[in-house]
Amino acid sequence: MQKHRLFDAAAIVFSRVGYADASAEAISRQAGMSKATFYEHFANKEECLIALFEYASASLVEELVAASRGAQRSFEDRHSAGLRAILEAIEDNPAMAQAILVETVGAGPRLAELRLAALNRFAQVMYDQTVKAAERTGGPAYASPDEAFAIVGATFELVSRQLRTGRPERVTDLQPLVERLILGLLGQPPRAS
Repeated sequence: MQKHRLFDAAAIVFSRVGYADASAEAISRQAGMSKATFYEHFANKEECLIALFEYASASLVEELVAASRGAQRSFEDRHSAGLRAILEAIEDNPAMAQAILVETVGAGPRLAELRLAALNRFAQVMYDQTVKAAERTGGPAYASPDEAFAIVGATFELVSRQLRTGRPERVTDLQPLVERLILGLLGQPPRAS
């Protein structure tokens, strides 16, 4: 569990001082561990942020899938449940959210690639989930992973803005707006290119 303590500490340090000013020493101190323990798990702060990002994004994907399951539920209910689970997870751990959504933006090319891959993974999961549900229930589905990516990208930018500015007051206050985006997109027939 040392690694999880380091993840929690890293999230706090990255969110408090920013990626550029964070250090292995500050993360170790926040975790109540030695710097040597930090280096047993990570080569440097970039590797720590990468591992933190991978851990947090995988956890969010699991939450999305688990919350949106339910063959008897409408597509609106499935999307609402998945979205609510993600927004609540973000709201429950604002330091982690700040670290992975805000601090990764300017942390270098490896993290930029990782962030894009995570957004694509979320979009693919959403696309796959809607296609499977549409096959079972006849409801709407995204026409392509790009449509799902539009929702994921918009959602994560809205959440990032909320974390930076405090607008709206709570992350979960974004749910009605994002649901309107989802339902608006799913309610439109796909256009031929």
